[in-house]
Order: sequence, then C-alpha cells, then structure tokens
Amino acid sequence: MAEFSLPKNSQVLPGKRVEAAAGAKRARNIRVYRYDPDSGENPRLDTYEIDLDKCGPMVLDAIIYIKNEIDPTLTFRRSCREGICGSCAMNIDGTNTLACTKATESVKGDVKIYPLPHMPVHKDLVPDLTHFYAQYASIKPWLQTDTAPPPDRERLQSKEDREKLDGLYECILCACCSTSCPSYWWNSDRYLGPAILLQAYRWLIDSRDEATGDRLDNLEDPFRLYRCHTIMNCAKTCPKNLNPAQAIAEVKKMMLTRTL
Repeated sequence: MAEFSLPKNSQVLPGKRVEAAAGAKRARNIRVYRYDPDSGENPRLDTYEIDLDKCGPMVLDAIIYIKNEIDPTLTFRRSCREGICGSCAMNIDGTNTLACTKATESVKGDVKIYPLPHMPVHKDLVPDLTHFYAQYASIKPWLQTDTAPPPDRERLQSKEDREKLDGLYECILCACCSTSCPSYWWNSDRYLGPAILLQAYRWLIDSRDEATGDRLDNLEDPFRLYRCHTIMNCAKTCPKNLNPAQAIAEVKKMMLTRTL
C-alpha cells in the first residue's frame, strides 16, 4: 500500500471569521485562502461575511471590498476588470476562472476562493507564474521571417488566412487552462501545457510566419507536446471559451503530415 507524506505547512487550517455589520440585508460568506510565506505558518481559510449591497456584482468586487474595508493585508492580482488582462485568474467555487467576470450570485453557498492550483504561491491569491512565462518565451511568440518586409506597407494576409487565427489570438495567458490540466500538474517541468501550445499553434498557422519548420522542431519532444491526453479540462475552464485541446490536436496533425 502506497504511503504519501504532505509537504511541510501544506495543510490548510481554519482561519479567522469577520462578521458583516449589523443590518446587512444580503450577507454572504466569502472564504479566502490566506498564506504568508514569511510567517512560517500553515495556510488558512479566512471567512469574511460581507453585505453584497456594499460592493459590485463580481467576485473581484467582493475581494476589493474586503481589502479596502476589512483586511488591507489581503493580496491578489487585478488590473483591467474587463476579462482582458487575465491578472485576476483564481480558483473560485472549484473552477479556474477570472474573478472580474465571475458573478458572486452565480455561486451557491459560501464563495470559496483559492489561488490557481498546482503552482507555487507567493502570497495569498498570487501564484508564481515565472515558469509559465518562461515556457511562453520558449516558443518565440512573435512573427519570424526570412524575407525583408515590404518597403511601403505592412505584411498582408488574406481574409481567409486571418480567420484561421480566430479562437487563438483571443488567449489572454491567464493560465486557467494549464492549471486545470492533470498532465501539466504532473509534468509542468517539461510539458508546455494547453495555454502555451495554443499560442504555439497561433504562430504555426499564421500565413505571414516563415519559421514553421523550426517551430515544429522546437515542439518535437515526447513531453513538450505529447503529454496532452485530451481530457478537455482546458476547454471547459477557459474564461474566453477557447479550445486549447483542438489547437494541440492540430499541432499533432502538422507533425504527422510533415513526416509522411
């Protein structure tokens, strides 16, 4: 029988509870993961009871209200508040999503908020994305060409070729899909994961790019590409309704086509 031991300080303990002000008509429990690596203490789950009439409708509004009005030590990322930047990606009610586009009322019962899973945590709801961005840089996500650009205009492509990028360019690199993927949990040191592979396909399919062979060579590896087992967690959780699994399948088809 296998025995596993948890890392030190990995157990999440019950935290403090803050009651809403008297007379709150729409009181709701917001349970937030708290972790301070400098304290040496276990992470905890703090509960803040807030009046939803005092803040906006989204989970991010509730978190901002907690930080501004109740506990200024709460740490999280946010920027655009419009589902564009991907900064506020978190695990909310068991699903990776954007706090700025997740309505508080859409969650039944207590609203449980954790950082993106299976990543090191800097503090509270802030995961360490250093490795994720390094993987993104490894695919060289920019236009690569050998021919000189036209002297009097930009590089053009047909309307049909431009439409091939639909469903790819919209990715905001929030990492919701990659941190939902069991293969990425187990092999993130070598497997690029759905977000990065979708981005890789975006450049492979761009008619203006001239480095297709080099890009495929870069992905030709038992782990970098082929750890995808089409579990489809990535497509289910993507807040932009993209399908990274389909993009990965298309890259595999390109690999097969060039070897035949």
